[in-house]
Amino acid sequence: MRAHLGDQLVIESTTSGTARRDGEIVGLRHEDGTPPYDVRWSDTDEVTLVFPGPDAHIHPLGHPPERHPEVSSAGTADPGDLGRRVAAERRRRGLGLAETARRARMSPGYLAYLEEHPADPSVAALIRLADALGTTVAALRGGGTGLPPGQGHALLHPRLEDLDEATCRSLLSTHGVGRVAVTSSDGRPAVVPVNYEIVDDAIAFRTAPDSLPAAAVGTEIAFEVDQVDDDLSRGWSVLAVGRANVVTEPEAVRGLTEHAHTPPWAGGAREMWVSIRPTSLTGRRITAEDR
Repeated sequence: MRAHLGDQLVIESTTSGTARRDGEIVGLRHEDGTPPYDVRWSDTDEVTLVFPGPDAHIHPLGHPPERHPEVSSAGTADPGDLGRRVAAERRRRGLGLAETARRARMSPGYLAYLEEHPADPSVAALIRLADALGTTVAALRGGGTGLPPGQGHALLHPRLEDLDEATCRSLLSTHGVGRVAVTSSDGRPAVVPVNYEIVDDAIAFRTAPDSLPAAAVGTEIAFEVDQVDDDLSRGWSVLAVGRANVVTEPEAVRGLTEHAHTPPWAGGAREMWVSIRPTSLTGRRITAEDR
């Protein structure tokens, strides 16, 4: 076994109930890279001298990782769901790899490996990473995927607070998925989820002329965005009310299409842009009461 500074040392669990550990090699005792190594463990952030046993292997920094059971027969590895979620959340928050690694107290090399290959970091490393990304371990692991939010227990002492307009605009962020409340052709109320963008304080989404969201055009409608953290039993919601209009100016349509973060998840031909400029913007947040 040979290693370089910055490589990742992984010790697989060989005993039931024993956690897998990983850490960054921060010190070499021999010039040829042979053991022992000084390792900063991702679960404790402590540095210890390690004499690797048969259950240990090296993931070299900047080199192809050793073959892993989850690596394809072609020799390339696809990122696991965890890595995809970490990378997507990091990009969504506009964080660089180095800055995220610094916040999570792990090496950039290890974070890059985590995003690009199937991996199983320790619970402590996941907690630090979730905290660095402003999310939860359950969310990074995909817990609750496919289930409606809000199935956690209510807080013992919740506090419901109204949000000012500036906070509401901040929570709307730049894009995401929101819900449009419209009246269908048969006169019944309906709520439809749409991918949206924020452009010059206006909410914009794409749809098809014959779709249900298109019924909103020319009327005053409600648009809602929310986020729920089941693990901490807290969340927020923002409600925007305003008139919906079709974007017809060719330059504006081209700009919206070119800068859209994603095509509509519903797929199909959805080239009609609808814009809502809120005349009312309100929100609420549930947090734990200060005691």
